[in-house]
Amino acid sequence: MNDLKENENKHGVMSKVLRAGRRTYFFDVRSTRADDYYLTITESKKFTNEDGSFYFKKHKIFLYKEDFDEFKSILGETTDFIINERGEEVISDTHDENFGQKEEAEVSDSFTDVSFDDI
Repeated sequence: MNDLKENENKHGVMSKVLRAGRRTYFFDVRSTRADDYYLTITESKKFTNEDGSFYFKKHKIFLYKEDFDEFKSILGETTDFIINERGEEVISDTHDENFGQKEEAEVSDSFTDVSFDDI
């Protein structure tokens, strides 16, 4: 087990962490056996069991140098699209405690109130 950890440390070159609510993103530069570098991006999301204990689900992407330019280009294009279409304001029930109330207000404003006594 120690050999595995030691071997992992040899191949881990640099790491950066982005904490974002229940999610944490790890950007790890690793080294191949040939001493070339590649990037792993890991999303780790925390979940809570009914008994109060917690666990993490992880998803990992391996990104190699030959794909960097196209990856950066497509990432930039898609993030620019989102910002241009929806702006930088976060719109979700997780980030806005009045999210459901806004939707209900919008729906009720768009309909005419009808009393069943009128029918």
